[in-house]
Amino acid sequence: MTRKRTRDSLGHILCEPCPLCGGRGEIKTARTVCYQILREVLREWRQYPDIMEFCIIASQTVIDLFLEDEAQALDLLQEFIHCPVRLQVEYCYGPEQYDITFN
Repeated sequence: MTRKRTRDSLGHILCEPCPLCGGRGEIKTARTVCYQILREVLREWRQYPDIMEFCIIASQTVIDLFLEDEAQALDLLQEFIHCPVRLQVEYCYGPEQYDITFN
């Protein structure tokens, strides 16, 4: 008896074909990177609770997703940590590159 796969694999859900190599490799989707950034901000805040402000520096697609579809998640995070989160586009960053700075 065999089991039929009824949904896509986790790698297929979280990644997309790489635009630089013609689809031979995979990169994380912008949504996956957004959630990774949110988790990292929360980790940093727990480690250094006296942080006054976070700045997320990422590619245009990730920042656009934060401003549109993931705006509510970003607002909830800011409410939870009682700290503003600034967004900054870095045009030379690839889809998976980001930096988080804080004051």
